[in-house]
Amino acid sequence: MRPAFGARRETAPQIREIDKRAFFRRLDAMLETYAAAMEPPTDQMPGRRTIMERHTAYPGFRAFVAGRRRNVAGFAYGFHGEPGQWWHDVVHAALAETGGAEHARTWMDDAFEVAELHVHPDSQGQGLGRRLITTLCAGRTEGTVVLSTLDAQTPARNLYRSLGMTDLLSGFRFPGGGPLYAVMGARLPLTSRRS
Repeated sequence: MRPAFGARRETAPQIREIDKRAFFRRLDAMLETYAAAMEPPTDQMPGRRTIMERHTAYPGFRAFVAGRRRNVAGFAYGFHGEPGQWWHDVVHAALAETGGAEHARTWMDDAFEVAELHVHPDSQGQGLGRRLITTLCAGRTEGTVVLSTLDAQTPARNLYRSLGMTDLLSGFRFPGGGPLYAVMGARLPLTSRRS
């Protein structure tokens, strides 16, 4: 069926790379998307803002956003993981404990860490998450990509698996409590198992 004359067709949001200044300008809108997608307790949001601000100073920081400044349909960012970064150190230690020091080095010594990837619920199920992560990881020079996601059968976890990511840790609880997570990883470049 054709759309009515003059009706606007919905188009997929354009994904744009943003620098650190643009990241800060869009931070409120990105946090709104994060909150809509993750439904965290409201008292965690100030801490999330602080963490995201800190991440912009990490080496190799790269960010992409889909949507307009005040209306972010989705966003993703990451950076080169290094010792001294909280997530990196916690995951490295857990991988060494479960698989040995060489296993941890293989995955973490030259890793691109996807810190955040979120799509607003109104824009989910349209391939935006796949477009964001593949764009984010394209052209990276690191040997591996790693991230954490809820340890459940979620659309996000299925997406990561479809890109060749495997569980490095499952049933993992980060220090401080919270839900169980899976840490997933893949060799770069990502290869999609979906045609």
